[in-house]
Formats: sequence, C-alpha cells, structure tokens
Amino acid sequence: MSRKGKNRDNNQITAGPAQLADQSGVASSNPTRLKRWLTSKVMTALSNENKMRAKRDKAERLRKKNNYRHHVEYFHQLDDPYSHLAIQALQKLQSQYDIDISVHLVAGPTGDNLPEPTLLLDYAREDCSQIAPYYSCQFPTHANQPRAAQVAIAKQILARQILAEKDAVTVNNIAKVGVEVGRAVWSDKDLKPLAHQYGYSSEAETDQLIIKGSELQSRLGHYSGAMFFYGGEWYWGVDRLHYLEQRLTDLSANTAIEKPFVAPRRTIDIGPIKNNKGLSLAFYPSLRSPYTSIIFDRAVQMCHDSGVELVLRPVLPMVMRGVPVTQQKGMYIFFDAAREARSLGLNWGKIADPIGDPVRRAYSLFPWAREQGKESEFFSAFLQAAFFRGINTNRDKGMRTVVENAGLSWQQAQSIIGNHNWEAEFEANRMAMYQFQSWGVPSFQLLDKNGQCILGTWGQDRLWLVAEKIKQQLAAD
Repeated sequence: MSRKGKNRDNNQITAGPAQLADQSGVASSNPTRLKRWLTSKVMTALSNENKMRAKRDKAERLRKKNNYRHHVEYFHQLDDPYSHLAIQALQKLQSQYDIDISVHLVAGPTGDNLPEPTLLLDYAREDCSQIAPYYSCQFPTHANQPRAAQVAIAKQILARQILAEKDAVTVNNIAKVGVEVGRAVWSDKDLKPLAHQYGYSSEAETDQLIIKGSELQSRLGHYSGAMFFYGGEWYWGVDRLHYLEQRLTDLSANTAIEKPFVAPRRTIDIGPIKNNKGLSLAFYPSLRSPYTSIIFDRAVQMCHDSGVELVLRPVLPMVMRGVPVTQQKGMYIFFDAAREARSLGLNWGKIADPIGDPVRRAYSLFPWAREQGKESEFFSAFLQAAFFRGINTNRDKGMRTVVENAGLSWQQAQSIIGNHNWEAEFEANRMAMYQFQSWGVPSFQLLDKNGQCILGTWGQDRLWLVAEKIKQQLAAD
C-alpha cells in the first residue's frame, strides 16, 4: 500500500512543491544534476521535524483564536477494507476524546494513485483479516471483493445517515450503521433489511455526497479512504490512528487518559524462543525507498535476535520501471516516512535522492557484496548515506563511502561497478513478490523449512506482524 501509498511506498516519488521533479516515469529515472538536487531538497524539507511542529502549533493557535472545538474529518470508502477497520474505531474515538467528527463518503483513489488496482484489492482484504484482531476489529477471512450492486446500496444507506439533520443523528449512529453495513458488504449478506431499518438516500443524493466528500479530501491534500484529517495533518486508518490520539492527548483532549489508546502502536516482539524450525524471511527492499531506509536495520536485527535466516531479495524501484506518481502521493509518503522515523527514534531525513544511476551502480555491486558476506552491511550503508546523511551517491566519492562503510574494498568495487549481471535476478525478485499480491517495498515473506509461505506482507509497518508470526511459529508444538 500500494496500500494506496499511505504507509508504504511504491518507490515512485519524483514530485514536490511546484512539481520540482519530473513526474513522467521513465524520464525521471535519470534526472539532471539540478533536478536531483532540487528533489533532494524537497524530500529533506518534507522530512523536517521543526516544520511539522510549527505547522501543528499554527493550527492550534488558529483553533484557539476562533474558539473552535477539536474537529476531525474522516473519509470513508465503502469498498475499501481498511475503511471498514477504521470506521470500527470511530465510536471509541468519539467517546474517549473531546472532539467532533465529520464523516465523508469518498470514491477512493484512481489513476496514478492506484497503479495496481486488482492486486491492491486482493492484498488489502488478506491484510485486513490478518491485522484486525490486533486492533480489536473484525474482518472476515477469505473475503471476496463485494459486488458493485451491494456497494451501491451500502453507500445509499450510509449516505442517509450522513445527510440526516444533526439533531437527528450523531457520529456514533453513523459509525454504528457504517459498521453494520460494512459487515454485510464484506460478508456478502443481503442489505435490504438494513435499508428497511435505517432508510436510504437516492442515487443522485448519494452520488452528490460522494463527489463533495472527494472534492473536500482533494482540497485538503489526499486521495483515498480510511483517512483521518486533523489540524493540517493526515492519519491513515488504524495504523496511524495512534499519532492522532497522541496529538489529541498532548492537547488535553483525551477525556479518558487512564485508558489505552483506541488503536495503540504495535511493537515488534519476537518472544524469547530462538528459531529451531528452519524459518527464513525473504526481505524485498529497494535502495530508493524511504520506508525501507527506516526499517532495514531493524528487520536485520529482528532476524539476528530470533535466529530466523534472512534472505535479501532487492528489487528495482517502480519509478525506474516507468510507473508515475502524483504530487499528493509523493509528498504524503515522505511526510509519513519522516513521522515514522521519528517515532522509532531515528535521526532520519537528510536526503540525497539516489534515483537512477546511483541505484543501478549500487545494485551492480550487490552480488559481489553478498559473496563477501556483506550484503546487509552494504544495503544498510547505502540507505544510511542516502536517507540519513545526505551523501551524494551519484559521485564516486559518495559510493566509495558506502562501500568502505560496509567493510568492503573500493579498489575491488571499481573493477565491478556498472555491470548488468544483477538485472535478471532483481526482476525475478519482483515477480516473486507478485506471487503474494505485493508489488511495493519493503515486503516480507516468512517461509517454513520447506519453503512454503507462512505470511506475505508489505510495508515497514508490518514488521510487527512478521514478528508475531515468527513468535507463533516458534511457540507451536
């Protein structure tokens, strides 16, 4: 996701304010020196913690000046599995925080914001069934994508609740109906009883409501469902709700401070048992991925601590394969990656964009680094240079720093760098990801001793789920 580019990336980011970088896919794979410099500056600016704090402070000053209540906008997409999880949290969120919540129906992502629609839908349903229990939510296992007719009726039922007069309906009622409708949709049950019980809006009224919701969301700067917006900042689904909860708590809007968050951040916990069952973890990273850069070392350490064999299977960034991205998506990814990095205690965000030749040159050294038993060190050194230290890996000086920081010989590297021998292997890695409905990075595939897939998942914010599956496997008799 992607899972909509909301919490993991497609390696597609080539945009920034005023579209400083080329958004034309293949053409942006080898930017000019000026464009690379500008893109790096934009990425670094989007990652700046002080700017984020200043934006939050400004929003709070404006709220107080106008005597506004804390107001959260929630954007719901009825055929989106992540939206079904998110709406299950609304009633708890409303009861625990002194806030107003407005619910909007939206159409969801289209075009360049939705590069692999079929894969996304297949993956999202499986992913939601996996994570739902950890967030006290429900989502059916092996669910099919709902029929268009079902979704249409569901939209009309929920639209009726949203359009009702405020003195006749509350967000709790909207959430209650939304959850019931969602359960029926994802379980392929007859919606007529709910339509009879709650009523429904006309198709025209519903369509107009969705248009208005989608337009509002676009003006505010996003494009997909399951999104919360508060004070100039976006929070995706149950995965990012803890950031919103922490912000509201810091602003003294948490009326039940003694209670845990509605959707607390998941932690990486592998338990005390070491691997004795032949488990291995295929890790699909990219050297141009901000999300990979913030989780790479932690994934390596997790495997070391658990005794699970780590197998690195790098892939080429999607933008270098001609897949474009919108400015909205690119900006959100870098903002979100920076927020995630800070929550992990990382000094992340001094960026020198390695798109194009730097990535290819580094990949040409990967098989050699692996032969030396230094593939993890090499990947880590490159990501540290590009995303933490702002080292220009487009120059030999920068690449030499990467090679030597990985404990490898620059003299040997010079005789190898620039070859094309890696390309077939990396393409095979990409195709292997597609087998478990993933097409972005970082992705993980946990395998048993026979090479059978136990879990295939995508995103730096799913490493906790990988750890849970490892713990479960090692604890099993």
